[in-house]
Amino acid sequence: EVQFEESGGGLVQAGGSLRISCVGSGFTFADYAIGWFRQVPGMESEGVVCINGIGDVYYQDSVKGRFSISTDIAKNTMYLQMNSLKPEDTAVYYCAAGLVYSDYQKPAEYDYWGQGTQVTVSS
Repeated sequence: EVQFEESGGGLVQAGGSLRISCVGSGFTFADYAIGWFRQVPGMESEGVVCINGIGDVYYQDSVKGRFSISTDIAKNTMYLQMNSLKPEDTAVYYCAAGLVYSDYQKPAEYDYWGQGTQVTVSS
């Protein structure tokens, strides 16, 4: 059974940094496309940073230069490093994985999801 365990969300002031983690079990990150998505109540989920099955990386325009994705294969963990946070980055953040090559910034393409972690940025 594939499971993800997210951690690291919380409250941070604008301009601050936060790193959220996603540990996978029953699953190997190296074999799949992976991504971080976020959702605000009443809005659709949106891709933040995603890597497809052949290593192409997608960054949402609003996070370019501030957010980065990384993995620790030995720990089967993926990370989202968020710097220079803004109040508009406030959302629930989800990690996801799937066999995706094109349209890898789209949530519907992913099969496996974490439970989500709340990130709140105060002004």
